[in-house]
Amino acid sequence: MSDLRTQDAASGSSSGSRRRTWAELLAGRVERQLRGPGRGHRLQDSAVHLLRRHLNLDDLLLEVEGPACKTLCLNQLGDPGASANLSSSFIGSALRDQASRLGVPVAVLSSQTVASSIMQICSSNGEPTHRVLLNAEQRKKLSSVLEVAQYLLAHSMFSRFSFCQELREVQNFLLLEAVWHLHVQNIVSLQELLESHADTQAIVAWLFRDLCLLCEQMEVSTQDTDIAQAMLSDFVQLFVLRGFQKSSDPRRNMEPERMAQLAIAVLRRMLIFALEALATGLQDESPVYKAVKCWFGMFCGHTFGRMMSTDCPKRFFSHTLTQVLTHKPVLKVSDAVRLQRDWSFAKTHPLLSSLYRRLFVMLSPEELIGHLEEVLGTHEVNWQHVLSCVSTLVICSPEAQQLVQDWVTRLLARAFESCDLDSMVTAFLVVRQAALEGPSVFPSYADWFQASFGSTRGFHSGSKKTLVFLFKFLSDLVPFEAPRYMQVHILYPPLVPSKYRSLLTDYVTLAKTRLADLKVSVENMGLYEDLSSAKDVTEPHSQAHQDVEKAIAVFEHTGKVPVAVMEASIFRRPYYMSHFLPALLTPRVLPRTPDSRAALIESLRRCCPGNKDGSHLCRTPGTACSCAKRAQNHDDRPHPV
Repeated sequence: MSDLRTQDAASGSSSGSRRRTWAELLAGRVERQLRGPGRGHRLQDSAVHLLRRHLNLDDLLLEVEGPACKTLCLNQLGDPGASANLSSSFIGSALRDQASRLGVPVAVLSSQTVASSIMQICSSNGEPTHRVLLNAEQRKKLSSVLEVAQYLLAHSMFSRFSFCQELREVQNFLLLEAVWHLHVQNIVSLQELLESHADTQAIVAWLFRDLCLLCEQMEVSTQDTDIAQAMLSDFVQLFVLRGFQKSSDPRRNMEPERMAQLAIAVLRRMLIFALEALATGLQDESPVYKAVKCWFGMFCGHTFGRMMSTDCPKRFFSHTLTQVLTHKPVLKVSDAVRLQRDWSFAKTHPLLSSLYRRLFVMLSPEELIGHLEEVLGTHEVNWQHVLSCVSTLVICSPEAQQLVQDWVTRLLARAFESCDLDSMVTAFLVVRQAALEGPSVFPSYADWFQASFGSTRGFHSGSKKTLVFLFKFLSDLVPFEAPRYMQVHILYPPLVPSKYRSLLTDYVTLAKTRLADLKVSVENMGLYEDLSSAKDVTEPHSQAHQDVEKAIAVFEHTGKVPVAVMEASIFRRPYYMSHFLPALLTPRVLPRTPDSRAALIESLRRCCPGNKDGSHLCRTPGTACSCAKRAQNHDDRPHPV
């Protein structure tokens, strides 16, 4: 062991006494490196890239030609005043001479010169860096540079590839308007510029940031509105055209091209930004509110008018609707049952409902229903967005009522055929949401429930299995749904064969227990329920006055006593006698000409089931009409009844 230590010490002292030279160290490292194919080419590319990043073209020109070359310094090329006497042909000739002396291609030299000039223009003032639009002076300078660039292009003295490489290095300092001018004046297209960048995430982040700023500045700056509008329209058109263009050969199964992926990513990022801003709450006229409003405003025929001959806008709108419906599907079905009355058309954020309406313009009602059905069948969905979309659809499209009813019928058929709980849930949520918008656009929930399950033609009447499935589903809803839905189920119960009556009685007992816990009476349910109101329970006297106003409105429209009133006078007599009639006969100063209320009272007096001779309204045998007496005591003139 001691011999080993002695040898180690000796070797250590000998190695320490002689230091290895730099050449020996470098040679040893080279030997350890693998000599893979293409290594020399990669080294050459890296060296060229390093030189380009640190090349100062002004200093190089001065070294070669001396001070006389200053007439073509980059600052002067972008200065309309300094280069006013220099024609494009003279500048091109000078660049050719300089490229010859430097030993570089004239196209590369011209591209570097133009790119450097554009960068100086974009950073030529002291305004904040968070901007995307040029000022008037910058636009004038840029126009001068682009005029020279167009001449160079026309005479094959300009390399788009080299130009894109130069701009790629300083992308974050480019103003978006400068990029747009390069695109519309055919110096270099936006697609060429974007595809030259290797980092897709970085380019998407840059475009997203600048598009948001552009949307904000459009709503603030009235001076540059036309330019900003044209910029945003052109960018959106390009992204939609490249992102949603159908492949010419449908048999080819290949990955989307890079530009398509990039375009879809930018559009998705903008939509997610808008939806998340709406979810967190927006203050009117805040910068984010203005940006969202501006972006949603691009979903219009004016933006896509020139593209209507293609299917790209339609595919884009369908894709957008899918994204909206499936954005952050965190709400459970129980949450949707409990909260859906807060998602009616009137309570949906105006910006979101405006987006729905814009999407509806491109898609027919039949296509919209089909798309909703497909998305609900294949994706986890955001129930708030789905149901607010349904509300907007039935409000904005007269054809939607029948289409939604047909859709719900298909859902119920599928649900009872295979006891499909998902279809059952969707059917009830959709119907309840559409019914929230009122009888003028969709039948009430009570009418639908009675029509669907109140006869032997209902889907539930096929077997005991379907009956058990229905009442199990209704029972599972009890802890989450509003009291008025349970009242509807009790007052308009499903038709059940006598041998299965226990299924109904068990559900009614459960629902009444829940209503008792909520201190809600079944008998005090109004005739015309406002299921979208903020409160779960409305006081009977308050609901009665609302029922009277709605009954009078229906009577004015039809000239007949409303069916709901006639049914209540027979089947719901406690509410009819104790609340509805007193509200209808509230003492008042009678008009000289009988109005609709008086006409309705007269019609009820003639058809009142409790009094065949028609002498008193609401009179029961052996009892005088207290309502008529009260009216005679308080009215200035005799009550019409």
